[in-house]
Amino acid sequence: MKRKCLILAVATSFMASTSWASPETDELRKKIEDQEKQLQLLKQKLEENEQKIEATAIQVEDAQQNTQSTDTTIGGYGEMHYTSTNDSDSIDFHRFVLFFGHKFNDKTRFFSELEVEHSISGDGKPGEVEIEQAFIEYDFSENVTTKMGLFLLPVGIINETHEPPTFYGVERNPVEKNIIPATWWEGGAGVSFRPSPGWAIDGAITSGLNVPTSGGSAYKIRSGRQKVGKASAENFAYTGRIKYTAIAGLELAASFQIQDDVTQGAEGVEASLFTTHLIYQTGNFTVRALYAGWDLDGAGAEAVGRDRQEGFYIEPSYKINNQWGIFARYNEFDNEAGNSLDSNIEQTSFGVNYWLNEDVVIKIDVDDFGGAATGDGFNLGMGFQF
Repeated sequence: MKRKCLILAVATSFMASTSWASPETDELRKKIEDQEKQLQLLKQKLEENEQKIEATAIQVEDAQQNTQSTDTTIGGYGEMHYTSTNDSDSIDFHRFVLFFGHKFNDKTRFFSELEVEHSISGDGKPGEVEIEQAFIEYDFSENVTTKMGLFLLPVGIINETHEPPTFYGVERNPVEKNIIPATWWEGGAGVSFRPSPGWAIDGAITSGLNVPTSGGSAYKIRSGRQKVGKASAENFAYTGRIKYTAIAGLELAASFQIQDDVTQGAEGVEASLFTTHLIYQTGNFTVRALYAGWDLDGAGAEAVGRDRQEGFYIEPSYKINNQWGIFARYNEFDNEAGNSLDSNIEQTSFGVNYWLNEDVVIKIDVDDFGGAATGDGFNLGMGFQF
C-alpha cells in the first residue's frame, strides 16, 4: 500500500512539473522562431544593400565612361543647291562636311573638318575630298590661346563661320568668295589674345598663296590657294586681326595679311590684303557690311590689271520670327581693278530663309547682275548643321 502511494505521489509530481514547464518552452520556442525570422530579414536586407551598392558602382562606372566619351565630339554640315541662270540649270550637293573634335584636358583640344565637295571626287569628277581644318589648340592662360596645324584664317565674316543656317543666301557672297578668298585655310601656327572683355587680337604665321603667273587665272587670288597639299613654302604669310564686340549687338573687325611673294619664288610679287567688316543687330534687324582689297606689287600683275583686286557688300536682313527671315544684298567686286577696263561686277540679291529649326534651313533667292556681267539667276537650296 505504501509503495502504491509513493508511485502515485511521484507520478502526480511529474505531471505537475510537466504542466508548469510547457508554457515556458513554448515561449522560448517562439522567441527562437522570432529571432530566426529577424535573422532572415537582416540577411535579406544585407543582400538588397549589396545589390544596391553593386548597381551604384555600375552607374558610377557608366557615368565615368559617358563623361570620357563626351571628350570626343562629332558634328557636321551640308548643303544642296539648285541654280538657274541665263546659260544653264544645275543641281549640286555642294558640300558635305564632318567635324571631329577631342578634348585631351582642360587646356588642350583638337579640332578637324573633313569635306567632300560636289558629291563625288576622282579622275574626271567635279568634286574634291579636303581636310579643311586639323589643329591642336592650347590655352596658355585665360586670355591667351594658341593653335598649330591646319586652320581657317581670321579674315572676313564667313571664312571661320560658314555653316548654312548661319547666313542668308543659297550661295556664299561673291565678295568674300572671290576677293578674300573664302573658304581659305593654311597650315602654321596662330595665337589669340583677349586683353579685356569685348576685345580680341589674333595673329598667325602660315603657308601662303601660290598664284599662277600665266593663263586666264594669272595672279587671281582665289587660284592661289594651295590648301596645304604638298604646298610650296618658299614664302610664308603673316595675318593679324583685331575685333571689338564690347557693345551689345555690334561687331567691328579689321584684318591684314602680308606675303613677300605670292608666286612662291617665280616672280617675287609682294601682296597685302586688308579687310574690315561691321555687323550690327538691333532686335530682329541686322546689317552686315564688308570691304576687302588686295595690292600686288609686280609687273606681271600690273600688265593684266590684277595688281589691285577689291570688293564690298552691304546686307540688311530682318528676322520676321524664329522661322522666317528676309534679306537683300548689294555686292561689287573686281579682280582686275588695276586696269582701265570696265571689269567691275555688280550683283544684287533678294531672298528668303525658312528655318525648319535653328539647324535646318531652306533658302530661296534671286540675283541680278550688272557691270561686266549681266543677266539674272534663281537659286533654291537647303542646308543643315548638327
